[in-house]
Amino acid sequence: METQTLDQINKEAVETLYRELGVSRTIRFLRQYRLGKGNYVEIKREVFSNKTVEDITGEILEDFLTFARRYLR
Repeated sequence: METQTLDQINKEAVETLYRELGVSRTIRFLRQYRLGKGNYVEIKREVFSNKTVEDITGEILEDFLTFARRYLR
């Protein structure tokens, strides 16, 4: 197994969070760590490069509606 750099590990972690949690919850999670290591801007560009604003806002809305249905009855 090849040793990964911290930037590679961070990129993989953000991609995994995005895939498993969606945009909204990933952003909320990452906001907890304001002074993190690595180049977040570069990682963000790589993870979200194929997404439009409409894609991202649609996913945020979908995440919110799922949350609302589950917890705000």
